[in-house]
Amino acid sequence: MAAGTMVKLAAATGGINTSDQLNIFEAYQKVFMVNGANFKVADFINMRLTHITLGTAHAHGDLLTQDQGGGAIAYMVVDFTNATKTLTYGYAYYSGSATAFNASTAITGSGSGTGFTPTAVTAGPHWYDWTVYPGSSGELPNKAYLGCLYRGRAVISGNPEYPYQWYMSRQANPWDFAYVANDAQTPVKGGNSDAGEIGDIVTALIPYKDDYLVFGCSTSVWFLTGDPAEGGSLNELDLTVGIFGANSWCWDGDGNLYFWGTNGVYKTAIPGRPLCISEIRLPSLINDETANSSTHRITMVYGRKRAGILICITKLSDGTNSNYWLDLRTNGFFPETYPEECSSYSAFYYDASDTTYRDLLIGCKDGYIRKFDSSAKEDDIGGTNEAIDSYVKFGPIPMSSSSFLTGKLTELFAILAGGAPGGSQSDSDDLTFKVFVADDAETIIEKLSADTTPNISGVFSAPGRRKGSTVRKGVRGVYMGIKIGNATAAETWALEQLIYQVKDSGRVR
Repeated sequence: MAAGTMVKLAAATGGINTSDQLNIFEAYQKVFMVNGANFKVADFINMRLTHITLGTAHAHGDLLTQDQGGGAIAYMVVDFTNATKTLTYGYAYYSGSATAFNASTAITGSGSGTGFTPTAVTAGPHWYDWTVYPGSSGELPNKAYLGCLYRGRAVISGNPEYPYQWYMSRQANPWDFAYVANDAQTPVKGGNSDAGEIGDIVTALIPYKDDYLVFGCSTSVWFLTGDPAEGGSLNELDLTVGIFGANSWCWDGDGNLYFWGTNGVYKTAIPGRPLCISEIRLPSLINDETANSSTHRITMVYGRKRAGILICITKLSDGTNSNYWLDLRTNGFFPETYPEECSSYSAFYYDASDTTYRDLLIGCKDGYIRKFDSSAKEDDIGGTNEAIDSYVKFGPIPMSSSSFLTGKLTELFAILAGGAPGGSQSDSDDLTFKVFVADDAETIIEKLSADTTPNISGVFSAPGRRKGSTVRKGVRGVYMGIKIGNATAAETWALEQLIYQVKDSGRVR
């Protein structure tokens, strides 16, 4: 398959309940999926052997051997056998002149499983049910909505029947959930609480390498250090702050955890104390967004190229969205809204070995996977493009030397980027502006929000500082607000300076 080429996994068609939540994680060169009552595997490493129904399935880790004669031998390390014992998956390798298994030679195994001659040999990728290994006394829960890999264990949670419970497979064996073995790799299940208590509802599983696993809960956050069957310990991170949902978190490049929590956006080290970093700049963030886990999805992802956190809040029913770019260089929040078709259902930084494809990817409502393109001047909404309305607002700005005095705006002009002869940089397009004035700061905020009936409006011509573009229409007030931007299709803008002059103009009446 060529790099950058999308290929459909045909067997997966109809295998996902798109009306229900889906969470996936990578383990052992496979993708494990939890989708309510659907547990699925996309297997990219194994060979599949089809055979008669086995009396006894070969165990996980058994070595199968097919001696094809003349020193040609095919081997398979068994990974999984399906519930009906008609399909065996495993890693294949060869010696002598053998290059593949065939469908005419008997296979023997190192364990107690039944020998067989395959009726078909199929290369990957494969799609099949994620179940426990045939004959195992363990079982998966009836439903799950959360999953991750931690210390070689498949971890799942989000079971509506036991929402406080988490389940871990045997280490290095995602098919074994028999919680009875007395060894260091045994499957484990548990909850997050003080002794004797039921525990909080698990909302997110957040692994950090093999060091610790964070359990985001409805009203608390816990973390597990080490392995739960070999000296690990469960610890409280915070008992007053919860995490919104399965994907409303991310790590930055320095190992800090960011998440959407009870009162806004939080940052913490592990161990540490979560600090709400939005409460000063966006004190009403939770009330303003009114996101509900039953109607909204919140995704967060670290954008390495632009050094920031993308926070996307999407209403699942119609794709309306409210998003924020948290710039880690300035610690500023920048609000964004995308076309409904482009609303984020998932986000992932694809760390490809080929830098051409290494980028922040957004899984969108309309089924497209998109990325940000700094050279594009419009949003791609599928068959057509949509103009970008980009703007910034300044204010309230005092217009006089004293709050007892009104001020008069005597001059306003902008220097836009570009205009120099030669060079490789693009010039800015024109910039629209609106000026609002009032006798109190609160009214300026309301006028900027409403964005109607400005006292002055117009256009600054681009590029550079254009002769005759200075605005000298005097308006009076105690405070003013200025909005600048561009909403024209196929245009963009860049500002070098916005300059204004005011002077005192008498007492406030």
